[in-house]
Amino acid sequence: MKTFSTQFAAASLIGVVTLFSSAHAQEFRMGFVNTDRIFKEASTAKAAQVKLEQEFSKREKELVDLGASLKSLVDKFERESPTLSEAQKNSRQKQLLEQDRDFQRKRREFQEDLNSRKNEELQQVLERANKVVKQVAEAEKYDVVLQEAVYISPKHDITDKVIKALNNNAK
Repeated sequence: MKTFSTQFAAASLIGVVTLFSSAHAQEFRMGFVNTDRIFKEASTAKAAQVKLEQEFSKREKELVDLGASLKSLVDKFERESPTLSEAQKNSRQKQLLEQDRDFQRKRREFQEDLNSRKNEELQQVLERANKVVKQVAEAEKYDVVLQEAVYISPKHDITDKVIKALNNNAK
């Protein structure tokens, strides 16, 4: 619903811009910024990605090791199960189920923590990018700068300027 309202607002704005620009063709300037490209290409976004990888690499390795260990225990149980008594089978199955639940819980917590931190870092990158967009828009006298649109002519795309300014500000 939010996407529809955003698209409707953008379409309405473009309609108004079209009407306004036909009357004042040379006075109105419009630009567009591709936020996906900023998240992929800006040095601040790349630095945030490296920071997240460093922050979560140890936990990720521990999870991978725990998963491999659990898999080897399951394989061992499957090999040995024909020779085990029913009580031993039930005991080991219960133990393996508990270990699997613990592994799934840890993996879920890891993913939640990673997503939360990723959102925090991307929000900071977006805030910086928005400041730079505003600076570029004011410096080059844009009347409106859009971040989402169905189609934008490449002549209105100022993403390269924003990425360059972001990268310069980061140095």
